[in-house]
Order: sequence, then structure tokens, then C-alpha cells
Amino acid sequence: MKQRNKALLSASLLSLALGLSVSAQATEWKGWNIHKAGYPNTVGMDKFAELVEQKSNGDFSIKMYHAGVLGNQPDAIEQVRIGGLEIGNFSLGPIGPIVKEANVLSLPFVFDDVAHMHKAMDGAVGDQINAAMEKKGLISLAWYDAGARSFYNSKKPITQPADITGMKVRVMNNDLYSGMVSALGGNPSPIAYAEVYQSLKTGVVDGAENGWPEYESMGHFEVAGYYSLSQHLIIPQCLCANASAFRRLPEAQQQMLIEAAQESAQVQRDLWAQREAFSRDKVVKAGVKLNEISEKEPFQLAMQPVYDKYLGENPELKPLVMLIKNTK
Repeated sequence: MKQRNKALLSASLLSLALGLSVSAQATEWKGWNIHKAGYPNTVGMDKFAELVEQKSNGDFSIKMYHAGVLGNQPDAIEQVRIGGLEIGNFSLGPIGPIVKEANVLSLPFVFDDVAHMHKAMDGAVGDQINAAMEKKGLISLAWYDAGARSFYNSKKPITQPADITGMKVRVMNNDLYSGMVSALGGNPSPIAYAEVYQSLKTGVVDGAENGWPEYESMGHFEVAGYYSLSQHLIIPQCLCANASAFRRLPEAQQQMLIEAAQESAQVQRDLWAQREAFSRDKVVKAGVKLNEISEKEPFQLAMQPVYDKYLGENPELKPLVMLIKNTK
């Protein structure tokens, strides 16, 4: 009887120990995203978290914090780099000043179109940029879509570079974007994203540049009624992880995260295309004056000084630019 009780006690202790072991091995990460509920990126990030929990049988979970509640994008990038956060969805625009290889993607007209961007980023170009990002503490598990950026303003349609001459244009805080507007004869104004609407409304700036969803969702179409399809920048986004946290995981979990991220990227890309169509239709119906730019070559030629300056300062990046251009 005593032996039976000892056996039962031993079994109970073993069961408890195994339970504690499983609990100790369970992993929870925190993820950052600037967008609100329903936005393609938000849906994609939530899908990523859902897939991670499914594929790990509940042993790995990611709690997503949306709408920038954990800080702005530059702060979040630093938090993921140092490990304060494990996951973030970032534009490669603000990563460019940190990772010079990523900055190549901010060269105007470096991609022919969105399809060209996806092919490059899902291949050797994305691999090279990711390897450089890892040295700075970030690993991209998948590339998200952000469409093409075009100019919009409150004054007139833009059909040629001369139309931008003298125009005050809000740009993201990156020397390449300022150089782009200056090369077109405009006056670049780096202004925080949250301040663009009021700046357009009060005339602090005449125009800005962004894609359809941002132009519509932020209400910029209400105060800048001319949208010109320059499509001068096509900057992808990353679903990024802290490099050290990722490399500490067993290889099977690393692969699981990559698979979940890439599945979520397909969801995000599909939703992005739908959102672009919705946003375009909404603003056109609201009275926005949309114009195609049939001849983009003059805009592209105007960017030569931007390329010359950047590649003159970073000659080692010329092969990466050529790899992008030669990706078919």
C-alpha cells in the first residue's frame, strides 16, 4: 500500500513537473503596429498572431498593440532593435537611415511598379537587405505592401516637373525624399505624419505625397483636392522581429514564425489592393481631381542628381541598385 502511494505521489510530482516545464517553455512576444482596426496591416498582423498560436499549438503567442499605443514608429523601431519589443510592422523608409541598403528602396522610381517591387523583395534583393538589417538588430519575416506614393496638392494638377516648382511639399524625414522634391524645383518640408492635415489646411504646405489609403483615411483629400499619379516611390514594409530574440529560438520555431508571417503577408497584400481600390473610388466620388501622368520620363530624368549624389556617397550600393533594375 505504501509503495502504491509512493508511486502515485511520484506520478503526481512528475505530472506537475512536466506541466511547469511546458508552462516555462511557453513564449509570449509583444508586437507594434501604427494602424487602426480594420486597416490591411492591422488585419495582417492579427492574422500573423493567430497563425503563430495555431502552428505552435498554443506554446507561442504574440500580443499585438495597434494604433501606435506603444509609441511612434521611430521609437518602435528602436524598441524592436534593442529588444524592448519583439515584433513590429515598419515602413522601410525610416529604416533607411539606419540600414543604408534599405535606403536604396527610397530612391525615386527604383521600382517599375508594385509587381516589380514584390518580385525583387521576395527574391535576392530582399535577402540582401534583410542580411544588412540583421546586423542592426532587425530581421524581416515577411514583406508587406504599401502601394505606390504619388503627389497631391491644393493648387493644381501636376503633369510635368515644372508644376512642382516653388511648391511646398511635405516629405518624410529622409534626405532622399528632400532631395527628390528639391530636384523637381519644390521646397521639401519634413513634417510629422499626424500634422500633415492641419499643415495642408492652413497652407503651411501646398502638398504632400502618399498612397491612396493614407490620402483617404487621413482626410487629406478634403484639403488637397488634386491627386497626380506620379507613383514615384514604392516603399515596402517589413514584418520585423528583434534579431537576437529570433535567433535564440529553436530552428523549428524560427521556421514556424517565417511561415506564419509570409502567410499573413499574402492576406495583407490582397487586402491592400482592395483598400486602394476603395480609397480611390471614395475620393474621386468626393470630387478629387485625379490625373494620370502619361510621360514619367521627365520626372525620372530629373532624379539623376539624387542618384548621383547618393551612389557617389555609397558606391558599394551600386550593385544592389543594378540587381533591383535587372530583376524581371
